Amino acid sequence: MKILVAEDEPRIAADIAAVLKASGMAVDIVSDGEAAWFAGDVENYDAAILDLGLPKLDGLTVLKRWRANGRRFPVLILTARGLWTERVEGINAGADDYLPKPFEMEELLARLRAILRRSSGQAAPVLTSGPLLLDTRQMRISLRGIPVALSPLEYRLLAFLMHHAGRVVAPTELAEHLYSSDNERDPNTIEVIVARLRRKLGSDVIETRRGFGYFVPDGPGWPG
Repeated sequence: MKILVAEDEPRIAADIAAVLKASGMAVDIVSDGEAAWFAGDVENYDAAILDLGLPKLDGLTVLKRWRANGRRFPVLILTARGLWTERVEGINAGADDYLPKPFEMEELLARLRAILRRSSGQAAPVLTSGPLLLDTRQMRISLRGIPVALSPLEYRLLAFLMHHAGRVVAPTELAEHLYSSDNERDPNTIEVIVARLRRKLGSDVIETRRGFGYFVPDGPGWPG
């Protein structure tokens, strides 16, 4: 999962990024509204954390521009403003949730995970594909009840596929959501990561639709 953090207070932005990275997510940080609007308009993010009080272009205007341009990733608004009318305006402009400042990082992470699940049609915090379970709260993976240790890249790739279970995802799309924007993205590395996951979890966990991409089966049972 790749998250855009638009926050002009460096300490808060760094703290948010640290928590998200520790939770297995790739993070891009921008500190003003113009940079936020541009990044959200050209990059494929799974979600954005958007401060309303950004310089150059306020967060509400950024959000409206994203939605007007068809950018549908979920947005969690951060606001130091106390008026409920401003928060309602943000929701009406297309925000998925809001969090007033100051806030606890645990709550931010819980709200972010919730909007990520909702955006991919998942309701429960534990994702399931056959005997494979992924607990998004604890970042734990188990296969037939046995815990499996994964690297951060392996976890991010598997989590993205399980959030979109049943959908074939191209290697280029996986690369876009696996790395932050300042990292080189090579779709060929996706094949290497998938191979490592299959060695750890079994060949049936991630299926290949040749010429199109990869997917994990949706539902409680795997075919065959």
